[in-house]
Amino acid sequence: MTSAVVANAIVNLCGVIGLAVAMLALHRRDAHSPLTRRLVTALGIVALLFLVRSIAWLSESSLLDDLSVIPAAAIPFGALIVTEGMLRRHAPRAIKLGVIIGAVVLGVGGALGLGHFDMPYAIALALFQLGGFAACAFLLATRDRQWLMVSENRSIDRMTIGAIVVLPFIVTDFQALMPDMPVRLGALGALLVVTAVLIAGSSAEARWHGVLLTVLRLVSSALLGLAAAFVAPDVDAAQIARFCAIAVAGVLTIGLMTDTLRAYLESRAPGVLSSVAISPATTRDQLIAELLRHPLFESARRYREQDLAPYDPASLRNRLATHRVLRRFDAPWGHPPADPAVERLVSLMAAGNATHLVVLSSDPIDLLALAVPVISADPATETAIALVQRILIMTDGAAQGTPSA
Repeated sequence: MTSAVVANAIVNLCGVIGLAVAMLALHRRDAHSPLTRRLVTALGIVALLFLVRSIAWLSESSLLDDLSVIPAAAIPFGALIVTEGMLRRHAPRAIKLGVIIGAVVLGVGGALGLGHFDMPYAIALALFQLGGFAACAFLLATRDRQWLMVSENRSIDRMTIGAIVVLPFIVTDFQALMPDMPVRLGALGALLVVTAVLIAGSSAEARWHGVLLTVLRLVSSALLGLAAAFVAPDVDAAQIARFCAIAVAGVLTIGLMTDTLRAYLESRAPGVLSSVAISPATTRDQLIAELLRHPLFESARRYREQDLAPYDPASLRNRLATHRVLRRFDAPWGHPPADPAVERLVSLMAAGNATHLVVLSSDPIDLLALAVPVISADPATETAIALVQRILIMTDGAAQGTPSA
């Protein structure tokens, strides 16, 4: 078994794991969506191809190698059903028949041994796959944009760009056409596409973060593969390419697994805003009691005006009226450090070991002092605290039927 075969098998196995994780992630996001079912079906076809192919190479089974052409020939069908789902309408009958007939002829023919005619069969299968993708791209490009929502048009544009990017990776899988290719990169291209699909399903800020993380993973894993290649004896350009492909595929797969597991665990443990959303509380006091059960607020202490007599409440009112949340890190909050009210607020936070003061009311004074652990102090937590402050104010106003303080 050559190093090229081992590298191809490892990259394809990474593709199987990554696609399986992506299928689980998509199913968890919206299990009942028709488009989700179509995406999962298409990804399942590709994952089956990678699985059968990698087992065939590792076991040196010619039978499995022949059978692997069945899912390979079915890939255009998977692309077509996803295209129909995104367009929310059926493709022309001629395209459907061409994809189905081509999948049956090339798939069954390849399983019966036509694949042994390396060059003619490889050319036929490559042209069929590229033709199927081209037909799907034509349907997406000529769609009626007015029929679809803005978000749907944006998703289609991103999917089209992703399909164009992955085409060079697919071509490398046809070894008969590219015999000098050191490693097949089809599975690596599939990992890039599913990573992009999962990122595109996030919010704008999370999508940008996802792109940055993906770029970091690609660059760092490529450098890791490059470094590992020079550890091996008699390294050459082909070996370097194989090491880099294995490293990149492995890191992308691990990234998909960790991101999906993190999202699952976070969904199992409701955050602050989720706790507020499902709370049956109707008044501020009831909602604060609910919040105190959450780990972020379990150390919180409430200060009313009578509790702040040693801190001169009258001098605090003007300062608190212009702030919603005070962070100890931001002191003196745009005021002179020697300001008596600032000094008293800093003293109050130090006495209670608080990192944040959440202003519920400035007249009469009503504060929540809480200590946010440094490991939890991130932009998402700061945003959650600010939103909780606004919700608490609106809850009090709604309960009393008067404008909030």
